[in-house]
Amino acid sequence: MVSPTQIQLVQKTWKKLLPIENEAARLFYDRLFALDPSARALFRSGDLREQGRKLTAMITTAVNGLSRLDTIVPAVRALGRRHAGYGVTADHYDTVGAALIWTLEQGLGDDFTPEVLAAWFDVYTLLADTMKNAISLEVA
Repeated sequence: MVSPTQIQLVQKTWKKLLPIENEAARLFYDRLFALDPSARALFRSGDLREQGRKLTAMITTAVNGLSRLDTIVPAVRALGRRHAGYGVTADHYDTVGAALIWTLEQGLGDDFTPEVLAAWFDVYTLLADTMKNAISLEVA
């Protein structure tokens, strides 16, 4: 479960990262591909700047909706189903999570405290599990 305090921390720190969103997206993809070079094949268009814009828009929507989780769960599940169609596996979620946390640490610097780490970890885990569960529910 994600606490109201964690939601506030995630929302506050995401706002701090938005001024460098293009750089943050570049850092994220660089780290993702360093952790898992095979993940590059999942991005068929090859336009990572456009993909970065989509990434930051999606994270912004999710972060802004954390206070009303019931309103974003259907969209998060749909996103999980779309990602499965692109070939994303459960293991990819761990790598994406690691790349996201690393990117946040780079972008936030001293503002990346243990509390911020825990909040982002819990929020990411909740959203990633929702996406993964959408696939398993569909298969079952």
